[in-house]
Amino acid sequence: MKVPSEFNRKSIGVPPSKSDSQRAILAASLVKSSVAIKGIGDSKDELAMLENVVSTGAKITEKNGEVHIEGSKEFPETLSLNCGESGLGSRLMTSMCIVHSGEFFINGEGSLLDRPFEFFTDTFESKITLIEDNKGKLPLKIQGGFVGGELTVSGKQSSQYISGLLMALPLAKNESVLHVEELNSTPYVEMTLKTLRHFGIIIENQGLKKFVIPGNQEYRAEEYTIERDWSSAAFWLVASALGKDIWLKDLSMSSLQADKSILDVFLSANCSVQFEDNMLRIDGKNRNAFECDLTQAPDLFPALAAFAALTEGQSKLVGLHRLTDKESDRGKTIQSEFEKIGVKVDLDYENDVLICQGSKSIKGGKASSCNDHRIAMCLGILGLFSESKIEVENSDAVMKSYPVFWEELKKL
Repeated sequence: MKVPSEFNRKSIGVPPSKSDSQRAILAASLVKSSVAIKGIGDSKDELAMLENVVSTGAKITEKNGEVHIEGSKEFPETLSLNCGESGLGSRLMTSMCIVHSGEFFINGEGSLLDRPFEFFTDTFESKITLIEDNKGKLPLKIQGGFVGGELTVSGKQSSQYISGLLMALPLAKNESVLHVEELNSTPYVEMTLKTLRHFGIIIENQGLKKFVIPGNQEYRAEEYTIERDWSSAAFWLVASALGKDIWLKDLSMSSLQADKSILDVFLSANCSVQFEDNMLRIDGKNRNAFECDLTQAPDLFPALAAFAALTEGQSKLVGLHRLTDKESDRGKTIQSEFEKIGVKVDLDYENDVLICQGSKSIKGGKASSCNDHRIAMCLGILGLFSESKIEVENSDAVMKSYPVFWEELKKL
């Protein structure tokens, strides 16, 4: 097949990775001089992180399309932070407060108030005081001042806690040794380590199970460029695989982002992956039902459930247990909302599998995002192919990660 020239392709520009962006914003705020960051997006999660680092004393200016962040000389001794609905942002900022002396308050909004934070109370109960922890949920009151030491933690619930500690512990007074058991979503920890290397932080990584972290380090960098987001791209790649002639541009094929693994899923479903001139599309005309393990990339569930819904046969997505602590209980949300538009989904918790019975078409109808941005986007993609339109309630949930999603969808 001859690939059309870039000027003849219908292309979509993928937004910046909010995961990469939030890590970079925080890291830049810890540098004593100015850092120029290219490509920060305007999602709610990124805006919340920008507001929080300003609260720590960082100065932010915009020049020539870049965001320049100059860190504060000293971390405040009292601080009240609102992390919006960002799970990553809240866990990064909580970790940062723990290693600084003072009294800090961490709060959030919406679904974040229902997400667990017992990790911090369990890990630091004997070393510092987390007061009024609301049974392991926000808001938290933190008496900081952790000076380093040896910690053994679980990474089973979320790798975000591990990323937070990896970013914070280099600032502790003494060396830390971090032992991690049952780590999930390992690519996100590798992304954190890559960011830390860029900012001059030294961490000895022993197989993602043990990290030796010298204390009293300084963050240093002059610039940083945010990657495009594979999590958002996944929805357009599904649309491409289902028959829309679209190309995605500027995605890094060497990215450490977990959701780049969607390409392996497409290959297992007998799709063709086409990449040329820095543009990517999926040919899914010969696709078949598939099985995949999404334990390390749970954010792919909504996009791949949409793909499975319009792929004939029974597809199985493993890693169901990873979906309970998202913006919604995503397994149950996918099941209930897909049922409304004529797609049968079974949840096998014993075997940790979401099972989708796919067909050539779906009827459409009214369904809700349940205030979950990824559910809203997967319903939007399915609406491109449904017999009648799909009306998505709470469609503005996309503001969390991809504010212009619906505008891009209208172009197809």
